[in-house]
Amino acid sequence: MPIQIIIEKCTGCTLCVKACPFDAIRVTDQPGGRKAVIDLNKCNLCGACVPNCKFKAILLEKPQAQIKTDFKDHKGVWVFAEQKKGKVQSVAFELLGKARELAKALDTDVSAVLLGENLEEEIQELIWRGADKVYVVEKRELANFQDEPYTKVLVELIKKYKPEVLLCGATSIGRSLISRVAVNIKVGLTADCTGLDIDPQRKILLQTRPAFGGNIMATIISPNYRPQMATVRHKVFPESVSDMKRKGKIIREDINPDALANRCRLLDIVDEIESTVNLSEADIIVSGGRGMGGPENFKILEELAKVMNAAVGASRAAVDAGWMPYSHQVGQTGRTVSPKVYIACGISGQIQHLVGMQSSKIIVAINKDPDAPIFKVATYGIVADLFEIVPALTKRFKEILK
Repeated sequence: MPIQIIIEKCTGCTLCVKACPFDAIRVTDQPGGRKAVIDLNKCNLCGACVPNCKFKAILLEKPQAQIKTDFKDHKGVWVFAEQKKGKVQSVAFELLGKARELAKALDTDVSAVLLGENLEEEIQELIWRGADKVYVVEKRELANFQDEPYTKVLVELIKKYKPEVLLCGATSIGRSLISRVAVNIKVGLTADCTGLDIDPQRKILLQTRPAFGGNIMATIISPNYRPQMATVRHKVFPESVSDMKRKGKIIREDINPDALANRCRLLDIVDEIESTVNLSEADIIVSGGRGMGGPENFKILEELAKVMNAAVGASRAAVDAGWMPYSHQVGQTGRTVSPKVYIACGISGQIQHLVGMQSSKIIVAINKDPDAPIFKVATYGIVADLFEIVPALTKRFKEILK
C-alpha cells in the first residue's frame, strides 16, 4: 500500500485525524491499544498527515511518475475544428492560422479534426484555410456536441495518430471537451491562452495566458508529455485567409460504436435571441460598465448599437450586478473580442476588462472620470457624461447612416 500506519509507533494521539482534509483517518480500539486507521477509499495521498505525526508512525510512498523524454512518434499540430449545426466556427480558422506558424517552426504539418454529420463543404474549407490533413468522423450521434462521445472519439484519434500539439478554442464547447480529453490521456492543459510560440532550442510549445487576475502574463510549458494541449481565446489571432488552390488529405475514420455511447440525451438546442449583432463576431461593440447606473440605462447603448449594426457588451461589474446577461461580458472571465471599433461607456478599465478588448483596432472611451485607466489604452477619449454623449452619437449616426 502507498500509505500505511506503523502500528508499533502509533500512540493514537489523533493529530493525524485533525490534519487530514478528507476525513480519511480514524482512531479505533485495536488489540495493541488505540491506533490510527486509514480509509483508502477516501485518502488521496496528499501527505498532510505525515508531518503532523510526531512519532513518525505514517509511511507514505508516492509512486513516481514515469516521465517520457522520447517523442519521435508524436508529429503534427492539430486543431479541433468546432462546429455548430454543421458549420465550422470562426475560432477554428483563427487557430489554423497560428497552427501554420507553429508547424513551420517545428517542421511538421497541420491537421484539423472535424466531428459531426454532413460536413463535406466544411472539410474543404478547412483545407483552404490551412489544414494539410483533415481527420473526419461523420456520425449521426456526433451531429451536435455532447461531452461523452466527443471525448471518446477525440481520445481514440489522439492515441492512434499521436499529434505533437493540440489546439482548441476556449469556447464553452472547447473548455468542456478538451479538459476531459486531457484527463483521459493524462497530459497537461493550459487554458485560455492569449499567445503561442515555439521555443527555438527545445522545440516545445510556449503557452502564454493571463494569471493572478490578469496582472501578469505567465508562459507555461509541458516538456514531458504529448500532445502539448492548449485552449485559445476567440479573437486573439486573426483568421487564416482562404486559399482555394490549396490541396489537402482527407482521412475518414470509422470509430468503434462503443465510443458513441452516451449517458445523456440531447432534448433541444435553444438559440439565444439577440436584438443586436453576436458579440463574438461583431465589427463594432458598444459596451457598458458600472457607470451605466442600472439595467434600464443599457437601452441607450442598444439604440446606438442598432444604428451602427453593432453588438452590446458589458463589464464584469455590470454583469455581476445583474444588469446584463453573462453572454455579453467582455474581459478575462468573459469573452475576448477584437472588433474594428470598441466603444466603452462608463467602464473604468480595470486590467481584467482590458485583457478581453485591448486588441480592438480603435477604442473609444466615454467616462466622466479623467483619471480612469481606460483612457490609457483608448484611441479616442471623451471626458463627459455618457448620458449626454451616447444619445448625441445615436442621433448623429442616424443622420449620417441614412
